[in-house]
Amino acid sequence: MPIRVIAFDADDTLWINETYFREAEEKFTSILEDFLPQHAIMKELYRTEISNLSLYGYGIKGFMLSMIETAIRISSGQMPISLVEKIIGIGQEMLEKPVDLLPGVKDVLQSLQGKYRIVLATKGDLVDQERKLQKSGLEGYFHHIEIISEKRVSDYKKLIGRLDIQASEFVMIGNSLKSDVLPVLELGGYGIHVPFHTTWVHEQVDHEVKHERFFTAEHLEEARAHIQSFL
Repeated sequence: MPIRVIAFDADDTLWINETYFREAEEKFTSILEDFLPQHAIMKELYRTEISNLSLYGYGIKGFMLSMIETAIRISSGQMPISLVEKIIGIGQEMLEKPVDLLPGVKDVLQSLQGKYRIVLATKGDLVDQERKLQKSGLEGYFHHIEIISEKRVSDYKKLIGRLDIQASEFVMIGNSLKSDVLPVLELGGYGIHVPFHTTWVHEQVDHEVKHERFFTAEHLEEARAHIQSFL
């Protein structure tokens, strides 16, 4: 079947995101280095984030709460209220960051519009992702927008069902092998991996992916060329 729907991840596929988290982590560890070495604080923060995913999901607000929880734990509840205020300030600064599009995004979306149904399929906090989408100026390119709590096989199956297509008519483009590629391949769709220079540990895959419907692209323009090869 011909490709009918092209879905794009948002964070670190269309615009910069993970870079801001790395910057925030550096600020967080620096204000708590009186309690633990920075590398140990990073491990504790990651442990907290993972344990809280089922409660808070993905996004800056959950990250902020995890930073506060981690700070309370590693300081044995002894940190001053001024540090809590600084942590909240780190999160608020993240929420006010500009939306910086990655190279070629608008050109690629414009070239595909009208030829395929273009979908945005991304994880994250609903309010924050809606804010970023509005600031990006890309909203008008998308036929359908899906902001979901997780990207599992079952979630993509529901999305494909709502789009009323077969999995073989669906292409997912994103920076995460774990979230954007592997579940779609399992369903019978196509996955194009466009790596970002920084990837959160939770999204990393430690094995090579080989599949007839899997492609890697250095940038979105190359991803567009792969789509033409599907026809």
